[in-house]
Amino acid sequence: MKKEIYLDHAATTYTRQEVIDSMLPYMGEAYGNPSSLHAFGARAKNAVEEARSKIASVLHATPGEIYFTSGGTESDNWAIKGTAQANTKHGRHIITSKIEHPAVLETCKLLAKQGYEITYLDVDAYGFIDEKLLKQALRPDTVMVSIMAANNEIGTIEPIEEIGEIIKTHSTAIFHVDAVQAAGSVKYELDKTSSIDLLSLSAHKFYGPKGIGALYIKKGTRIVPLYTGGHQERGKRAGTENVSGIIGMAKAFELAESERDTENKRLIALRDRLIDIIIEEIPGVHLNGHREKRLPNNVHFCFDYIEGESLLMRMDMLGIAASTGSACSSASLDPSHVLLAIGRSHETAHGSYRMTLGKNTTMEDIEYTAESLKSVVKQLREMSPFYNEGGESSCTAKK
Repeated sequence: MKKEIYLDHAATTYTRQEVIDSMLPYMGEAYGNPSSLHAFGARAKNAVEEARSKIASVLHATPGEIYFTSGGTESDNWAIKGTAQANTKHGRHIITSKIEHPAVLETCKLLAKQGYEITYLDVDAYGFIDEKLLKQALRPDTVMVSIMAANNEIGTIEPIEEIGEIIKTHSTAIFHVDAVQAAGSVKYELDKTSSIDLLSLSAHKFYGPKGIGALYIKKGTRIVPLYTGGHQERGKRAGTENVSGIIGMAKAFELAESERDTENKRLIALRDRLIDIIIEEIPGVHLNGHREKRLPNNVHFCFDYIEGESLLMRMDMLGIAASTGSACSSASLDPSHVLLAIGRSHETAHGSYRMTLGKNTTMEDIEYTAESLKSVVKQLREMSPFYNEGGESSCTAKK
């Protein structure tokens, strides 16, 4: 039987059995609508509120600051559109970065068509926000700054606390953090980290079900609903609650928090082993993102003289599932906007390959993946008319 190794956990994780078990009663006998006033509805309502409290506890927030959504994309859209529309009297200027997820960038692009002014901050060669540029970009009419906690492609973890301090010291702007990729790996204490006003989460990134997420909205933050038509979520998010999904998200988040330190340590050891082998044994490779200040499970390289799609397909034939970048845009023929932003050339950016490890990843998987990469890269380069073994790298990066 062909070996199967899943290294695309940044795209999605599996749903843990403990999470599935917690969800099943709310797909069967406890199927009431939380908005209904009878006993069936009350049971569902109580379960939702208990789940809300569990998620709030992990985030060191209050239950009243947690609102359930359909996932990270909705949470990002709501945070940005809802804040912009609620604060037009204050201004129409929004700041974000050039490496954000499309859920943020496309939303900002839409708002720009509606008369908002968007400032896109440059990043350095590792993907870090330039804090001096952020300070310079802040204005009296800046209503929001939206910066991701960790990049979904290259894995770089941003200094969110420092960024938040700059924002709050030099402006009255609302600070939104897209924590979709970081949640479960990075600890948040929102009662202490007072600079964060909005935080986006998605359950399927930490072994919960797909189609459920949350938006933390700090008490007092001005925001209007994204959806209308119902009084659910205290009048801020219309639509019947995904009860089983909410229960599953809370269970998954609790498990991720309880295992975070141990699992991070294990993943870092595997991650670093894979990075070391690739750097030491494959020529013409370029690690994307910071070497240490990156997500515990993220390994992302550019390979000179290779198309990422070809590498992806060859590795898949060997049983290894990975990505050429963001799963949300992998169908695009354009090079990754993140790689271009950190200074990679178009040519080099097309040769990207992202491996994101997970709970089932073993050292044996890492060794097999590394050996497979060495073999496939060699084969593909031998087929390339541009490859000159021992030649100079075609990679360019801003320093």
